[in-house]
Amino acid sequence: MKTIVIYTSQTGFTKRYAEWISEASGAECLEFKQAKKIKLSDYDAIIFGGWFMAGGIKNLAWFKNQIPELSAAGKKIIVYGVGGSPAESPDIPAAMRRNFTDEEWDSLKTFYCPGGFNYEKMSGFSKFMMKMFTTMLANKKDASEAEKNMAQMISHSYDISDKKYIEPILAELK
Repeated sequence: MKTIVIYTSQTGFTKRYAEWISEASGAECLEFKQAKKIKLSDYDAIIFGGWFMAGGIKNLAWFKNQIPELSAAGKKIIVYGVGGSPAESPDIPAAMRRNFTDEEWDSLKTFYCPGGFNYEKMSGFSKFMMKMFTTMLANKKDASEAEKNMAQMISHSYDISDKKYIEPILAELK
């Protein structure tokens, strides 16, 4: 099966998952900007990976425009999102689902891969927004225990990525 992994990454977590998937499956691996120049219909399986930003998967809109044609051609379509929340977070399924229409959701498989935060590699704008969000959470009156824990967790860089999270994606390719 001719497979490609397309990814967009700001701090390296999504790229790491793309490389792990590519290495384990023998898939071609391309950064988003390069992938925009190729013909996706030449592939049997197309995997798109992007990082979560404010509940949305970065650059997903471009990929979603490709879905109708790929789906009509019977291609296997997989999307993985990478974020700073642990995989067990109860908010993950709803966050993934919000990114797709019903028709899109029915034509693809989605997966979540926990990454982390790397403030040293973030853009200035992203770093600023995260610091503002962290401050808002930390200073919130009547903050829930989950909100307090989140504020503590995202106040510094951390890495919770793990190869085990690509196993369901690899299984879907078989």
